Amino acid sequence: MLSLIGFGTILVIVFLLIRGKVTPIIPLVLIPILGAVVAGFQISEIGDFFSDGIVSVINVVIMFIFAILFFGIMQDAGLFDPIIDKMISMTHGNVITISVGTVFIAAIAQLDGSGASTFLITIPALLPIYRQMKMSPYLLLLLIGGSASIMNMIPWGGPLGRAASVLDMDVTELWRPLIPIQAIGLVLMIGLAVYLGIREKRRIINKYGSIEDAVATIEEDGTVFDRQDDHKTTSTKTKKYWVNVLVTVAVISVLVIGILPAGLAFMIGVCLALPINFKKADAQTETIRKHAPNALTMATIILAAGSFLGILNGTGMLDSIAEDTVKVLPQFIAPYIHIILGVFGVPFDLLLSTDAYYFALLPVADQIGVTFGIPSISTAYAMIIGNIVGTFVSPFSPALWLALGLAGLEMGKHIRYAFFWMWGLSIVLLMIAMLIGVISI
Repeated sequence: MLSLIGFGTILVIVFLLIRGKVTPIIPLVLIPILGAVVAGFQISEIGDFFSDGIVSVINVVIMFIFAILFFGIMQDAGLFDPIIDKMISMTHGNVITISVGTVFIAAIAQLDGSGASTFLITIPALLPIYRQMKMSPYLLLLLIGGSASIMNMIPWGGPLGRAASVLDMDVTELWRPLIPIQAIGLVLMIGLAVYLGIREKRRIINKYGSIEDAVATIEEDGTVFDRQDDHKTTSTKTKKYWVNVLVTVAVISVLVIGILPAGLAFMIGVCLALPINFKKADAQTETIRKHAPNALTMATIILAAGSFLGILNGTGMLDSIAEDTVKVLPQFIAPYIHIILGVFGVPFDLLLSTDAYYFALLPVADQIGVTFGIPSISTAYAMIIGNIVGTFVSPFSPALWLALGLAGLEMGKHIRYAFFWMWGLSIVLLMIAMLIGVISI
């Protein structure tokens, strides 16, 4: 009965998250409470489960709030603009270098962990070049989305924060073994960009006769392709550029070395970045207000997930689900459940939101895996690596809808163009992670 209630609780949460009619915190908080009441637990017991769950995620919440504030300040200060501007000027005029440059620019822009800001920076900057060269805007979106997804394995990105809260571990510890996977993933993205760039160049030549003729055709249309620089930093801000670089490198170095908790590192970073870039208290407060909505939105979801996991763990629902699932799973499949879920991680992006994938599917898979001696960390890595590359082919990604609007593209065509490339990339990364021992078999 406990398993049935647990399954029902998870299925209702997944259904509500898929429908997208309510914000994630509503089902994550209310449905587990109802499930626990139906299972016969007292309100006082549920309160204890909630407290345990919140304690398990509080460090992740602190890290998210201050990481989003820190990178928001750095973005306002123009930290990434000179790099992006230089790369755009270097790649202009060559289809293959434009494709490769797109991967680098998206990776840099994604350092703040926000897909929305990545698209806001990269699409207005690069879309005019793609149009000028008669390159497909769907190629632009594929390369930005793939590169940003791989970079999104950073600790202040959403997926790792969610996984860390489920596993009750420090998000920085979770991230470190993924650094080689990120590096390999970016190399693979560069290789994919070269291949698709060659293919795109061939398509343009077949259609227009030559690259020069394609550019000339656009010029005859009288279209102006000046880059839109609404986000470009002022000269006052750029004076502090190298100080901001130094602070950012220092904060990231502290994270990699692990000498301070991630939350404290970003808290110190925010306290340094604010007076460096904004001299008056009013300006500093206004900057915090500007970026607080993004920080608080993610924090509320993680706290709600803490409540959800605390109740499901405290009531024993997850253990019961795992034990009963093991009884019905074929013996030859169960020990590889984490690999199977990882392989189908990108298709899951078309069916589940990120919240549903990590907060509903991962806990169950983890409990099943533990029963067969699979370390929780391996299950998490398999599901992260298998799924994260598909982040921006998912209709459940609000940032992707923003990107489609900015580029004037259609969701269906984007999925058809990008889905199998991203799925293939995720499977290759999954295999590499198994070969180098990040995921145990």
